[in-house]
Amino acid sequence: MQITRQTEYAIRTILELAKAERGKLIATKSISANQGIPEVFLKKTILLLVRAGLVFTQRGADGGVRLAVPADRITIANIVSAVEGPLAINVCLTESYDCPNQPLCRVRPLLQRTQVAMLAELSRETVADLMTEETEPVVHD
Repeated sequence: MQITRQTEYAIRTILELAKAERGKLIATKSISANQGIPEVFLKKTILLLVRAGLVFTQRGADGGVRLAVPADRITIANIVSAVEGPLAINVCLTESYDCPNQPLCRVRPLLQRTQVAMLAELSRETVADLMTEETEPVVHD
């Protein structure tokens, strides 16, 4: 499983916005240039982040983008979900899928544990944690 390029761009966009002074609007051209993201694609990505409530946009000459919530309340799981939708490593783990094999499936419990672990890891640290240079690397057993 791989995250899409758009999700990677969304993560980089949120990290770029987290570096800005709180409340300061950053022009999409600036984000595009600093992160090497094509501006047309960036605008589509920002729209997804707006819909998820992670960023705020303002049009006009003094417009731009800023975080809609503090960086210490945004995780990578939030960003991935904003772009990809609900996270599921297999269709059988989505809420809307009714698998006829579920009662006898021996693989589903393993996939479920794996998904729970992945979501926990992506939710463990916030964007603010990732921005702090003094943070010691997290060692997981």
